[in-house]
Amino acid sequence: MNRIARRMAAVIGILIAAGTTACGSDHSTTTPAALTVRSGIPNSAKKFEVVSPDLKDGQAMPQGQWANSNGCTGGNQAPKVQWSGAPADAKSFAVTMFDVDAPTGSGLWHWLTWDIPATATDLTAAPNAVSGTNDLGMAGYLGPCPPTGDGLHHYWITVLALDTPTLGLPATTPPALAAFALYHRILGYARMTVTAQQ
Repeated sequence: MNRIARRMAAVIGILIAAGTTACGSDHSTTTPAALTVRSGIPNSAKKFEVVSPDLKDGQAMPQGQWANSNGCTGGNQAPKVQWSGAPADAKSFAVTMFDVDAPTGSGLWHWLTWDIPATATDLTAAPNAVSGTNDLGMAGYLGPCPPTGDGLHHYWITVLALDTPTLGLPATTPPALAAFALYHRILGYARMTVTAQQ
């Protein structure tokens, strides 16, 4: 082995050792590697309040809101969400639900609804809102159904106050693209987190 090859081998060995020290052994099967997911909220956004008669912030998702597919037998009922204290200059709202712990490398969008009128304080006042497509390719709400043994999943349910009356996007817009469009329109947000585990 020539001198350059020896140096490259040494550098690769150092990098592998550093990666093992920083990230844990590749042979560990106890905990999956942690994934950091951005909040999707600009730092300038004002915070307001969201509550739900169906959910409690920080608590487990009730069975009625779980999926009724992919091996789960929940009711797949979208939770009722109500908000208050939103920025007065909001021109519309959006409601989303995102699983930050899904084993996809990018989380999982379960629910995206936008073009909710600025006068609304819940979804019952938004019959013409756009019910977007979730990450399983279906329109509307998709309840949790985390893989068995995958650990505790955290679901962000977020209400976004937007600076536009409409996103101008069709319901078939891919969720990541819809979320990207939402990000650039956010004036304020309200968020609660619920959990699910099998």
